[in-house]
Amino acid sequence: MLAMDIQETTKNWQLLNNTLFVPHNESDYEYLVQLLDSLIDEVGENESHPLANLMEIIGVLIENYENENIPEI
Repeated sequence: MLAMDIQETTKNWQLLNNTLFVPHNESDYEYLVQLLDSLIDEVGENESHPLANLMEIIGVLIENYENENIPEI
């Protein structure tokens, strides 16, 4: 069963790998911030929205980048 999940994930990942990634520079970070803003507009507070988990994942990626790369004031 796991092999089937990997195959299905590989097929679907090709559609997402340019959208969902770990940011390594300011440009990647800015892209994800804009994507998150768009998702917030779409999803809002609706935790059952199909894109709610994606919004959360992108938020975590942004937060990690900020913690590692943006000095606190």
